[in-house]
Amino acid sequence: MRELIFLIFILFPNISYAYLGPGMGGGFIAATIGIIIAIFAILFGILWFPIKRFFNKKKQDQKKDINNNLENKE
Repeated sequence: MRELIFLIFILFPNISYAYLGPGMGGGFIAATIGIIIAIFAILFGILWFPIKRFFNKKKQDQKKDINNNLENKE
């Protein structure tokens, strides 16, 4: 029964003479861009810190290796 009602609404839409001004369109665009930026910020935050930690650890290991090599040569 629900499918029949849904099909009727899809096939025979009522015309609405409502006016959505430019403020509504601008708000919709701003909200959409905000959601997209928030998603990218979350992904960046989740990925950036482990990658940063990995490279810092790698850099520290290289410094330790250099110091050990210098101490061994003396």
